[in-house]
Amino acid sequence: MPMGMAMLAVVWAALLVGGFVLGRPQAGRAGRMPTWTRMASSLTLVVAAWMALTGTGAGNRFAWLIALGMTLGFVGDLCMARLLPVSPHVLWGMAAFGLGHVAYIAALVGFGNAAGLNATGPRMVAWLVWLAIGAAAWYLVVFRGQRPTVLHWAALPYALLLASTSGFASGLALQWSAAIPLAVGAALFLLSDLILAGRLFAGRSFRLIDDVVWLTYGPGQMLIVYGFAFAAAAG
Repeated sequence: MPMGMAMLAVVWAALLVGGFVLGRPQAGRAGRMPTWTRMASSLTLVVAAWMALTGTGAGNRFAWLIALGMTLGFVGDLCMARLLPVSPHVLWGMAAFGLGHVAYIAALVGFGNAAGLNATGPRMVAWLVWLAIGAAAWYLVVFRGQRPTVLHWAALPYALLLASTSGFASGLALQWSAAIPLAVGAALFLLSDLILAGRLFAGRSFRLIDDVVWLTYGPGQMLIVYGFAFAAAAG
């Protein structure tokens, strides 16, 4: 892994944790982290993801897909923070994140095939289990007890897409322990989105919920970016 990526990991952690520890309650938000530290932490991971392309290893040719996915995730962050002139911002944010996960899935499947980690059993079982988890979570968190709108229904394929990333990452981890950070990262991303969905679609909230979303989402993205870089170098 390039030394620059290690330095960026420190910067990312300082922005994320520092924003939470040193931040103050934000008007209109249930959290302490300033917008600029959240966006800067995400941008730091974008730079790290593209820097990973300078690495070596059999799987490095798929690293650009991870970088593309992280870049689209950053666009989604900007949309959700209302820093881009798009409306409705939630739907645009979901679209950007969704496209990012298409790139993640392509990277995971391509890397698995190239590395010979494509056994049908682990891959399909993990995928189907996570699809079931995603569908159940969507029903319980987003749909149940609500008057469905277009956004509620759009959240279903979105949840299944995020669950698919967890499924294919878990399929790799079942065959190769070096892929465990990837699987953990994808699961954290899904968890953060479920917490956010509960607030957006069902009005569920608790103290510092916005910070909890970022303290699961941020590490999730970091583990996807750095976990893949590690796996690509090892593979």
